Amino acid sequence: MRDEVIARDLLRIKAVFFRPDEPFTWASGIQSPVYCDNRLTLSDQAVRRDVESGLVSLIREHYPEVEVVMGTSTAGIAHAAIVGWLMGLPMGYVRSGAKDHGRKNQIEGRLEPGQKVVVVEDLISTGGSVLEVVDILREAGAQVLGVVSIFTYGMRRGLERLAAAKVENHSLTNFDVIARVAAEEGYIRPEDVRRLLAFRDNPNDESWRN
Repeated sequence: MRDEVIARDLLRIKAVFFRPDEPFTWASGIQSPVYCDNRLTLSDQAVRRDVESGLVSLIREHYPEVEVVMGTSTAGIAHAAIVGWLMGLPMGYVRSGAKDHGRKNQIEGRLEPGQKVVVVEDLISTGGSVLEVVDILREAGAQVLGVVSIFTYGMRRGLERLAAAKVENHSLTNFDVIARVAAEEGYIRPEDVRRLLAFRDNPNDESWRN
């Protein structure tokens, strides 16, 4: 299964790293048992091949009419560039804010009104950042078909926000699969899986730590 292959890849290179007994602190102050840095996938040739070919397959399967791929800034840019090259498609990216000089672009690369776009993201948690990108592209006249991403937490808030905005996402793997594979391969204890899924269901409730 592709989701299990990607899960093993991410665990091996510690792009996704579980530490339930010594949680990481997110910028929001939330104590998290998981750390995710999918930029590391770019540094491992085998993992990079699995990820980029997987993203291409997702796009061909779910969005065959795509005309342009757009990366999120900054983590999605490299993946969008590789995917665009593999598919022979134009590529661009969306800045987190408009430039304060030159043409003051927020969308980099050529995008014509009405073009069918797929957004390439590295991970989705609450969905806020990718939805900002979708809004910017829609305001520019693009027809956003949906999103492809490497990894999704599957958090309730993220799923609800994507649904409310009518944005479809397809990920190569997800939190549930990675937690299960991590237990099977000895990265965490089997009894930790329940705690991890409790965190996924409600990151603000720290009862999972017990």
